[in-house]
Amino acid sequence: MKGIVITILIVIASVKLYAQEDTTAKQLDEVFITAGRLLQKKAEVPYTIKTITNTDINRFAVRTTAESMNAVNGVFLQKTNHGGGSAFVRGLTGNQTLILVDGIRLNNSTFRYGPNQYLNTIDVFTVERIEVAEGTGSVQYGTDAMGGVIQIITKEPAFNQKEGTKPFGSTTSLKWISRDMEQTIREEITYSNKSFAVIGGLTVSRFGDIVGGDTTGRQTPTGYKQIAGDVKLKWRLQKNVVLIAAHQLLQQKNVPVYHKIALENYAVNEMDPQQRMLDYAKLLVSTNNKYIQTVEATASFQQTLEGRNSMKNQSQVLRKEKDRVNTSGITIDVTSVISSSWKANWGIEVYNDKVLSNRIDINSVTDAKTVLRGLYPDNSKYGNYSFFVLHHFFLKRIKADAGLRYNFFNIRLTDTTTGHVKITPSAVVGNLAVLYKIGENHHLFANYNGGYRAPNIDDMGTLGIVDFRYEIPAADLLPEKSHHYEFGYKYSSNKISASWSIFYMQLMQLITRVKIEGQQMNGYNVYKKENTESAYIRGAEVSFNYSLLSELNIYGGATYIYGQNVTKKEPLRRIPPFNGSLRVNYQKNHLFTAAELWFAAKQSRLAQGDKDDNRIPSGGTPGFGVINFYAGYKLKQIEINCKLQNLLNRDYRTHGSGINGYGRSFCFNIQFMF
Repeated sequence: MKGIVITILIVIASVKLYAQEDTTAKQLDEVFITAGRLLQKKAEVPYTIKTITNTDINRFAVRTTAESMNAVNGVFLQKTNHGGGSAFVRGLTGNQTLILVDGIRLNNSTFRYGPNQYLNTIDVFTVERIEVAEGTGSVQYGTDAMGGVIQIITKEPAFNQKEGTKPFGSTTSLKWISRDMEQTIREEITYSNKSFAVIGGLTVSRFGDIVGGDTTGRQTPTGYKQIAGDVKLKWRLQKNVVLIAAHQLLQQKNVPVYHKIALENYAVNEMDPQQRMLDYAKLLVSTNNKYIQTVEATASFQQTLEGRNSMKNQSQVLRKEKDRVNTSGITIDVTSVISSSWKANWGIEVYNDKVLSNRIDINSVTDAKTVLRGLYPDNSKYGNYSFFVLHHFFLKRIKADAGLRYNFFNIRLTDTTTGHVKITPSAVVGNLAVLYKIGENHHLFANYNGGYRAPNIDDMGTLGIVDFRYEIPAADLLPEKSHHYEFGYKYSSNKISASWSIFYMQLMQLITRVKIEGQQMNGYNVYKKENTESAYIRGAEVSFNYSLLSELNIYGGATYIYGQNVTKKEPLRRIPPFNGSLRVNYQKNHLFTAAELWFAAKQSRLAQGDKDDNRIPSGGTPGFGVINFYAGYKLKQIEINCKLQNLLNRDYRTHGSGINGYGRSFCFNIQFMF
């Protein structure tokens, strides 16, 4: 590790490297974010917000939306398999962190506790911006946002207001990673006039087996195929009325779960298909009535489809499981201007899930088929209903947010194990956040955020093998709850921007898997979920951006998290190690270059569940340091981006992952814009 740090310092001292667009101190102050359901300057938001832009994604040749999280300080990415990627925010992930796509919930009633793969069902070529709100979001967006909110904002077409500007445009993107790890082509077309605009695209990818560092080599099987299509249309119906309609579809085929094959005696273990479809219509209305200044109404339909194929070595039975979740949603968000120093958002959210689940066992010798219960009770229903109000106060030196949300649920499932189950849990949560301007450049902020997560179909109805255990259904579960406290400081000037924060999160009524002693099924220990535990997470974050010259800047940050299970008197599961990054950027005219050190310390502080997890090495996950180089050249109609990743070809694995990271490899990305 010491040698890696010395190497990167030598690089910093001797090489001109590029300045990342959108991250100078002045630009940071001008970034507007929507995480609080109100457009605000990022530097003046009274909690920790991180952003990544389409420019960042292109320049750093990011493979997937999930892997773009590696560039966000305060977020730690776990990868169970190459087709996955689960972001940890404030030490939490899975169904304890909320993912939104254009303001619409991606989380549904089958989201699992712990890592999942759903970020990877968002085509990275469609992403305009990603916002990560840490430790906040239950009041703003509802259940699951205990760790925070990841908001994916996709590209939106713009109306053509200039005379003589061509209405049509197209972009062709080609991406290639050496050692046969990726071949991708993307075609994107736009059209716009004064009252109508559209953007649409098609992406086809082939991801080969991931090749690890110096001793790992090729990890087979890990590769898969992917196709994605999208279209977004925008109409100006009247001067103050805009309608947006969008369709997104991404499908992945034959996505292997590598650690199952490598460590658990499986001949076949894969997701096929792994698919997400989203259709929505959004109406934006502005009025002269200050109490109903704007109205945003959205109707959506989302479908996730997950097929799982598995067969043990020496077995004749191929198990084919399929879960389909259909989610319909309606949200209404109204902005009111009470006075010059007081704005408010209020509205409703309604989401309804229908879960269809089945399983077929096929004898590979006789071709006999046996129909069995799926992972979840078939035809389960999950209703999620909310009322919320958020207040925003703007005084001379003080900005404050305060809000309340009432969320209630109607959960129904029928199972041979539990019978007919209907529960109607509810939660009331509030938040309060204050930012105080000490001076022009100095800001102090503090916040409290109540959080919760209602039990879902995955908690109540799972029956079968999940990871390295066998789960059985549970009923009468209560919502998980959290109290999150944060205190921090932000500084911004023409040359320097920096921030630090400390936080403490109390977790109560945690829904956890409890081992049933003496019982096994198919060679796996049997578990059932119960509200049995309480815990806490505390930590600190720091980040900075220093512009040495107009062309040269240094960006870096680090995060420390400590989690403790109070009930079991042991470490909390899957807590990320101390981690961070240091990047030096240089840009002049059309050329840019960058060097980056990305690091994580060893995580040897393990819960018993971590020790039982075959993805985590005995004694803990080793620390690592990875050096990457980037270079690019941009003209009016062509942009070239290159990446040399893991220069020293070191073996590494992010904590809790089922595969090792990329070895030394080269990525080439070119875009033609007409």
